Amino acid sequence: MSFYDETLSSLHTKIKNKEVTITELTEQSFKRIKETDDKIHAFLTLDEERALAKARELDEQEADNLFFGIPAGIKDNIVTKGLRTTCGSQLLDNFEPVHDATVMNRLNEKNVVTVGKLNMDEFAMGSSNENSSYATARNPWNTDHVPGGSSGGSAAAVAAGQVPFTLGSDTGGSIRQPASFCGVVGLKPTYGRVSRFGLVAFASSLDQIGPITRTVEDNAYVLQQIAGHDQLDSTSANMEVADYTSALNQDIAGLRIAVPKEYLGEGVDEGVKARIQEALAKLEELGATWEEVSLPNSKYAVAAYYLLASSEASANLARFDGVRYGVRKEGEDLLDLYKKSRSEGFGDEVKRRIMLGTFALSSGYYDAYYKKAQKVRTLIREDFEHVLNSFDVILGPTVPTTAFKVGENSNDPLTMYLKDILTIPVNLAGNPAISVPCGFSDGLPVGLQLIAKPFEERTLYKVAHAYERATEHTKVKPEL
Repeated sequence: MSFYDETLSSLHTKIKNKEVTITELTEQSFKRIKETDDKIHAFLTLDEERALAKARELDEQEADNLFFGIPAGIKDNIVTKGLRTTCGSQLLDNFEPVHDATVMNRLNEKNVVTVGKLNMDEFAMGSSNENSSYATARNPWNTDHVPGGSSGGSAAAVAAGQVPFTLGSDTGGSIRQPASFCGVVGLKPTYGRVSRFGLVAFASSLDQIGPITRTVEDNAYVLQQIAGHDQLDSTSANMEVADYTSALNQDIAGLRIAVPKEYLGEGVDEGVKARIQEALAKLEELGATWEEVSLPNSKYAVAAYYLLASSEASANLARFDGVRYGVRKEGEDLLDLYKKSRSEGFGDEVKRRIMLGTFALSSGYYDAYYKKAQKVRTLIREDFEHVLNSFDVILGPTVPTTAFKVGENSNDPLTMYLKDILTIPVNLAGNPAISVPCGFSDGLPVGLQLIAKPFEERTLYKVAHAYERATEHTKVKPEL
């Protein structure tokens, strides 16, 4: 059996009809991982013994829900009870959480089988997975290229057919950008739609957990399961969860699409631009209309984001001191222990952002940098509100380019930061956005990004599914 040929619904039907056992499904997942992971390095930790034991247990029970017995991979910054959670960092090499994240509790309620933890940029800081302190994950379409980041392992595992779905986290595009690079479907939910309890914090006002899948339908099913209010997360939205799957198979005639001129301007590869224009033509065939608009403050998004995210990171990462958990480096005194544990445990990119954030929050610079960045954030959110008052969705490329080669930008942090220029504004505004495959340029996948009003994930699924049904892009698979 190949996961490329199955959806969550078809796997559930086969389990229900006893055409396949959960043990066989789980074994298939580990078999595929062992066949391909020496090439793509999607997983940091496998939980084979416990996963197969759980699968055998579940084979004695009736499959009572869509997720029953489905293998899944989890990004390594989402805590999993008794299963090593490193955040891609040497500092947490020995960390085994004593509780599960809320999203894990919600998957475990449905008896999902967790096969392991997925590779990522250290503490979710990166756009290529090259900042992982264990191994650089690779793109299944061409292993000379990056899979994107920071959820590079999460996207690569789905693209490589290792698991039917994964969870990632998105702070400035870390679900959508790797989904675009790897030719899969990735959703960043509205801020507060999915509980962050148990997600190791990078930037608390920006982070969101979301699903990565092969199809839009599967994505809707996963969000349906993990979304909802959580009393353990003070930023969780106390709002009813919509029926996302009811948005599938709907007509999009009359849909109003906004295309920001800034999203197809300078810096966007011609091949990427061509695929987006083809997608617009396809949506027009389906009855949608579109107009060019402007999001004038989006050009300030990268600068504002890196000030805000780094400031929050400098505070959130202060807890990693080598005392309470993680790897400890012995020193002459307590201060020396802190210095050695943090300087040896953190990688260069994490140190860079901690220093930038500490500087932006320091006396004399707070107003000039952090406070000004917050004001810019408000302007960016107002841009989205203004456009989405007249349109149903905003459309553009997920990333200005296809996946770049490993090592191509690793010594140029600024160029790397600019790879997120089209995804970062969405996190600053808190809106939901989805990336869906829309073809290829030079043999590598291109992603189409759709953005909607807060808590309008149903609209995103409606448009994305209509587009997916009218094209063949999600049926193409990499040859590993």
